[in-house]
Amino acid sequence: MTSFESDYNNGAHPDILRHFLETNDQQSASYGYDQWSESARTKIREATQCPDANIFFLAGGTQANATVIDAMTASYEGVLAVTTAHINVHESGAVEAFGHKVITLPSHDGKMDATELHDYLKAYHADPTWEHIVYPGMVYITFPTELGTVYKAAEIEQIHAICQEYKIPFFIDGARLGYGLMSAECDFDLPWLAHHCDVFYIGGTKVGALCGEAVVFPRGNAPRQFFTIVKRHGALLAKSRVAGVQFDALFTEGLYLRIAQHAIDKAMQLRQLFTDAGLTLRDSSTNQQFVELANTQMKQLASQVLFETWEPIDNDHTLCRFVTSWATTDQNIAELAQALQTL
Repeated sequence: MTSFESDYNNGAHPDILRHFLETNDQQSASYGYDQWSESARTKIREATQCPDANIFFLAGGTQANATVIDAMTASYEGVLAVTTAHINVHESGAVEAFGHKVITLPSHDGKMDATELHDYLKAYHADPTWEHIVYPGMVYITFPTELGTVYKAAEIEQIHAICQEYKIPFFIDGARLGYGLMSAECDFDLPWLAHHCDVFYIGGTKVGALCGEAVVFPRGNAPRQFFTIVKRHGALLAKSRVAGVQFDALFTEGLYLRIAQHAIDKAMQLRQLFTDAGLTLRDSSTNQQFVELANTQMKQLASQVLFETWEPIDNDHTLCRFVTSWATTDQNIAELAQALQTL
């Protein structure tokens, strides 16, 4: 049955698998010192135009989020994020498990509002009882957001400026970074993003790799002993070539962004199918499409294709998520089109 459940329900892009096979018989160093990790770092520095960047490869997004936040905040500090943020909803309290409260602000279609952020920080520092309150020590956003929306350059600039004003790091979760960058709504590129935050990561798991995220400190500003902190979190890959080989392939001949563009092209085809069927969609220009279905429609469609039920709208309707990836084919689109005709 065709699946639109997620963008990591297939294996890896064939070019990555070929690179595994090409390098499989070669021996290498471990713990990030292998030749493919070094090559991938060089390519990422070139792609981000950050020649001094510190780059570390971790296995997954939750590891990356919890490790970066723990490394860049003091024991008494929390991290500011919107209510729908991945670290607040879908990471099982991983950030809190290491002692850092997730401090939530309102979500606006998945986005953080810079004015509300500034108001919160201003009010916190004006509060005479501030010492009794968790210190807001970092700002976290996802790009694109959990709802498939995309920040504009001006919005990120505003958040970055506020973080600089209050001298706290700005962290961008890029688990689906490629899809945000290739969105028709995005008005900046990877180098621009790298120069408007203190740390971000390039998601591999959801953009064509078997696993892996590349954490980037763009100005060589990795926290002291970050390598040790990664290991303390159980996030250090001994066989680091597993990530290195993949990112070496992803950043060869633009593969990373080509994968993202393919998925978005397919997502726009999905969007047109839903529109033609008279269904209501939420705004999203990325590979995640959110459609409102009557529960009877949802049950009928689920018998023919796989997708994710996101959240109830009311007693009779549910918001459902359909996701495309490098592996989405014209045949998959045709099967969904046929299934929609039965509604």
